[in-house]
Amino acid sequence: MLAKQVTLTDALYNYVIAQRSNANDPILAALQMETQNLGEVSRMAISPDQAGLISLLVALIGAKWAVEVGTFTGTSSISIARHLAPGGKLVCFDQDFRYTSIARRYWIRAGVQDRIDLRLGDAHRLVPHFRPQNPLDFVFIDADKEAYDTYFELLVPHVRTGGLILFDNMLRGGEVVDPIAKNTPVNRAIDQLNRKLAVDIRVQSVLLPIADGLYVCRKLPTPGGEVRRMTDSRRLA
Repeated sequence: MLAKQVTLTDALYNYVIAQRSNANDPILAALQMETQNLGEVSRMAISPDQAGLISLLVALIGAKWAVEVGTFTGTSSISIARHLAPGGKLVCFDQDFRYTSIARRYWIRAGVQDRIDLRLGDAHRLVPHFRPQNPLDFVFIDADKEAYDTYFELLVPHVRTGGLILFDNMLRGGEVVDPIAKNTPVNRAIDQLNRKLAVDIRVQSVLLPIADGLYVCRKLPTPGGEVRRMTDSRRLA
């Protein structure tokens, strides 16, 4: 297939990320700088263009109830929480006290601390017992890659029809197609999930080449759901 794309040089990328709403947000800029000062681990943070897209999607669907698996220093959680509908809540799962302490400071600076419920601990143990009080509108998964599919299967039943589920790092720096690197356990897990989401009848999905790959999925109506609802209505009548 003929690729229709533009190679992003540093100059072009800087141009791109400047052409978005609130590109000069001082809080996210300060958070980005503090995160970069952490060193190599700073690559775990989402990119400015991802933050802008996430904010837009949250606002676009009128999301009120959201979940994030993997919070790190807080860029994605701020991007989500800021745009939740009034009275909304974001539940964050993360096990790192040090990095989420940074996030907490910036939640306060951004004025969103009252919209965020941080569940500190191992998501492998916490997420299976999570029972949201309301159907979820938005889910962002950016934690341990080999558990992505597990988190998806645990959370997708709680997502409302039309709700969104996003995954970060779905290109693995290009390793998902590298003849050698694609065979590592983590890359195999991501590749398998990419292929699964592309054919999963529960979601409409698209893999976007933004940053390290952002997979966007929209929850579809349950097959036969309308028939079941009609049958239930007749029983009630």
